[in-house]
Amino acid sequence: MRDWREMSRDELETQFSPSRWSHRMSADDVIRAHVDALRAGTEKARSVTQTLLDVPYGDGDGEKLDVYVPSSSSPDVPLVIYFHGGYWQFLSKEESGFLAVPLVQRGVVVVAVGYSIAPKGTMDVMVSEVRRSVVSVVQQYSHISALYLCGHSAGAHLAAMVLSTDWTQYGISPPIKGAFLVSGIYDLQPILSTYVNEPLKMSEEVASRNSPSHFLSQLKLSSASCDIIIAVAQNDSAEFRKQSEEYFRALESLGLNVSFQDVPDTDHFNIIEQLVDENYHLTKLLLKMVGKS
Repeated sequence: MRDWREMSRDELETQFSPSRWSHRMSADDVIRAHVDALRAGTEKARSVTQTLLDVPYGDGDGEKLDVYVPSSSSPDVPLVIYFHGGYWQFLSKEESGFLAVPLVQRGVVVVAVGYSIAPKGTMDVMVSEVRRSVVSVVQQYSHISALYLCGHSAGAHLAAMVLSTDWTQYGISPPIKGAFLVSGIYDLQPILSTYVNEPLKMSEEVASRNSPSHFLSQLKLSSASCDIIIAVAQNDSAEFRKQSEEYFRALESLGLNVSFQDVPDTDHFNIIEQLVDENYHLTKLLLKMVGKS
């Protein structure tokens, strides 16, 4: 496949428009169906689990968490933090509890993170917020035995930036034992000239300092003992698939404990939507990662 630098703006926009690649329905319909599925899953999770909604982790309007709590908790409680997708400009924590039911039923706490999406939030702000959300979770839930990150699309990018954090600046060392990165973007440079960047207004410098692929040595320092799964959909675009494959190979070359999942019969949207199903392949892998399979 050609390097992205050789592509026209139109070609890049096609490659980085996930809705154009779904085989199930039209681009507009697949986005509508995605939002509906996430909302329905979140509503169900809120109706059948104990919740703590709008828990602040900072002073900003968007700096809030939703916490889904098991009815009976042992002292050895794992916690999954979920960062939503939406190209850093869409969706919120209000649609991000959909994956909670299979996890909470097995004694796992699930935290859905809100952050200040564009245009209100810049990329620097969002990365800072999600890092501080992890600090806050560690401080509020000091009894947790292990922390796991999960993110989809833009949320996988943010989770990867969390993995690349120099925690000495925060005075803590979060017990992050695993990360589940689904259909993510790990190099922001190719989207600079596309519609995705219009509300973000990233410069080359901003894109560079917020690209997980540029912080591999820091990730190795911060996440050497972390179990990382990188998943991509069969019907993700070639560029999305390439980003996941290259990030996987980079982490593998560092000797990290990383595996790659190419999920058949999925697109950019239903690869994550299906986490509502305890029998779905990725749900089983996530449960296994957190020690609850």
